[in-house]
Amino acid sequence: MIRKNPSGDLPIIDQSAYVDYTAIVCGKVIIEANVFVGPYAVIRADEVDENGEMNAILIKANSNIQDGVVIHSKAGAAVTIGHHSSIAHRSIIHGPCEIGNHVFIGFNSVLFNCIVGDYSAVRHNSVVDGCHLPTHFYVPAMHYIHAETNLSQFPPVDISINEFSESVVNTNIELVLGYKALQNEF
Repeated sequence: MIRKNPSGDLPIIDQSAYVDYTAIVCGKVIIEANVFVGPYAVIRADEVDENGEMNAILIKANSNIQDGVVIHSKAGAAVTIGHHSSIAHRSIIHGPCEIGNHVFIGFNSVLFNCIVGDYSAVRHNSVVDGCHLPTHFYVPAMHYIHAETNLSQFPPVDISINEFSESVVNTNIELVLGYKALQNEF
């Protein structure tokens, strides 16, 4: 369902993107080319700051927002998902939040008030809260990373993780094409 927010903002969705009919995309959301938005995802930009202003939720080209993902923002703060990035099933991205290019966010992970550098990976059931993860950073499964975490204890992301991430992106781009073709059958 595509709908306006109380401020009157309507999502802007590139014609080449695929948004599942069970997903909810509300308000000041920009979805670029070849983005896949899976079943029951919720992308909602509807809160304003103390001045009545709101930044957009921006999902850049060739990224995928998988089943059950929630993307929202506190008080109109910006949320950006970079190019060729994957937000896996049931993750929560709550702004302010900036996810770089070629990033993989694993199942059930929660990100809030953070920046994740390009080519990084956050594995399943992890939390990243109130910090900046540099480029090529790796968060193992079931870890809690916060402003006081010593980031030097974590190794850089392994090439096999980056290869996996790229394969997920490519699979979802193929799904975009497949689902767009199916839409023409109805």
